[in-house]
Amino acid sequence: MSERDQEEQPPGAAALRRSHAARAESAAARAAALSHYVEHRRGPAAESAGSADRAEAVWKSAHAARVAAQALAVISESAPDPAADSRCARNAAASAAQASRMGRLIDDDAEPSVAACEAALKASLAASAAAGAGRLGADGELNSEADEAEKAAVAAAERAGWIRPGQQIPSVSTGVRSGEVMSMMHL
Repeated sequence: MSERDQEEQPPGAAALRRSHAARAESAAARAAALSHYVEHRRGPAAESAGSADRAEAVWKSAHAARVAAQALAVISESAPDPAADSRCARNAAASAAQASRMGRLIDDDAEPSVAACEAALKASLAASAAAGAGRLGADGELNSEADEAEKAAVAAAERAGWIRPGQQIPSVSTGVRSGEVMSMMHL
């Protein structure tokens, strides 16, 4: 980033970037862990899903992890912008919620998985509110609520067994990112 770009940043943009980036990174890690979980899940619940349903769950969770990774990559590649950064965090949270739906499916709606899926949806909605029109990622209260909802989603995912504390999260390729796809994602 050039000196001119740094001078043009509104006060607090760097602090907001750190907050949004941390939330996006957490959601992307949840999505990656879930993709790994869904792909490698064995047991009666996973086996009860038909092979076509299981294959679709694996594909959807992998796609969600890739989209979350793309949103995180955009944050690291651009100048701090609270509105854009909050949209990236929102997209990562929405992708993690999609991956959570696949975890719930593969776990055959087991109670901890249902709770984790609901927590992921709440995190997605909170991130969406923080990024919403008129707020543009700069509302401290909404950002705080989104941060807390993300922490709750991580805790619920741990209780469901989707994430193991200290476990190495597999890296996820962002794939090819065209300008057209990125604009469709509002990044």
